[in-house]
Amino acid sequence: MSDHTLLEDALVRLDDAAAHLNIDADVIEKLKYARETTKVRLMIRMDDGSRKSFLAWRCRYDDTRGPTKGGIRFHPEANIDEVETLAFWMTFKCAVMNLPYGGGKGAVEVDPRQLSKAELERLSRAYIQAFARIIGPDRDIPAPDVYTNSMIMGWMADEYAQIVGQAEPAVITGKPIALGGSLGRGDATARGGYYLVRHLAKDLGLDQTLRVAVQGFGNAGQHIARLLAADGHKIVAVSDTEGAVYSAAGLHVDLLTEAKAQGRSVVSTVGQGGHEALAGDALIGVECDLLVPSALENMIHGKNADTVTAKLVLELANGPVTPTADQILAAKGTVVLPDILANAGGVTVSYFEWVQNRQGFYWSEQEIHDRLQAIMEREGRAIWNVAGEKGVTMRTAAYVHALGRLAEAIEAHGTQSFFTS
Repeated sequence: MSDHTLLEDALVRLDDAAAHLNIDADVIEKLKYARETTKVRLMIRMDDGSRKSFLAWRCRYDDTRGPTKGGIRFHPEANIDEVETLAFWMTFKCAVMNLPYGGGKGAVEVDPRQLSKAELERLSRAYIQAFARIIGPDRDIPAPDVYTNSMIMGWMADEYAQIVGQAEPAVITGKPIALGGSLGRGDATARGGYYLVRHLAKDLGLDQTLRVAVQGFGNAGQHIARLLAADGHKIVAVSDTEGAVYSAAGLHVDLLTEAKAQGRSVVSTVGQGGHEALAGDALIGVECDLLVPSALENMIHGKNADTVTAKLVLELANGPVTPTADQILAAKGTVVLPDILANAGGVTVSYFEWVQNRQGFYWSEQEIHDRLQAIMEREGRAIWNVAGEKGVTMRTAAYVHALGRLAEAIEAHGTQSFFTS
């Protein structure tokens, strides 16, 4: 693991990209720091009548290219460093996809599994009460993230509407369909990664049938397994917080998704359909062609990167590979499709939702899929070309691609050379 903060590790990517571009120093100075980070303490009434407080944050990292955009996570280990880093990544992710957004992020330090449904609603509404002056459809647009979902977004959008005195569905994305959500949002993160792998498969020299390992079997992990299995690929291993399961012949994805829908671990399927138990930390090194980290940050690091056997890593999680692990994987010839490209399907369809909310006209699910596929293939191809032209990894190429767009916007306000000429 790294001795640096998460944000310090993330800023290494900025320096790597800047070395390949002729940009003004003003650009780097602006992107090294978050524009604003607000910390509050939320106080809610618990079901037993007591009051309990929870730390919460909202970061607007950079809004040069438009209102900030980013999810809200509920997690017991959430902290300000993580929030600012995720907002930094969102800044680059939106630029990669050429969306008219900057990067933002929010979090509450809480284990939502320890709350009742009523307590969860009160906490969600308290978050909006605290941050109503910071968010807005033209300023900062939240969305779901780890341990938050469409219902929580619906509560938050409703609370915001009560505060401002009118319905404002565009203030939050990832809402239920009945409350202005977009078709195609549920599997958008995984679907974007799926379209990217399928588009670049020939360039990557991948076989027609892939052996796939999915680390983290939440929303994105379940959907990528379903999409790839439907194409005939073998899902050989998956994991969640309680452990992992393995089958060389291919796991039964329906068994796994049914277990998760019932609130059980994937480990509960051991003994069914040829599923065998596997230590959770062994999944990273399992024999496979495609490894899909879909959980949290820093899952592939200096101590386990050597064990990776996959030809391709698809980052559906944010920041799952540390800079040290990146170097190890590059030396092994493993291609990493980086998070700011690979998991950008989620924010892209969130953008579609925001557009639909603002115009009051909604697209079909197939239209959403087609628009997402076109953008993923366009930006994936552009980054693949940058990697080839500059002889760099796909991650560095993605940051170069995004930084070029960010620099153009920042420099349009004037730089030192403009003001001193």
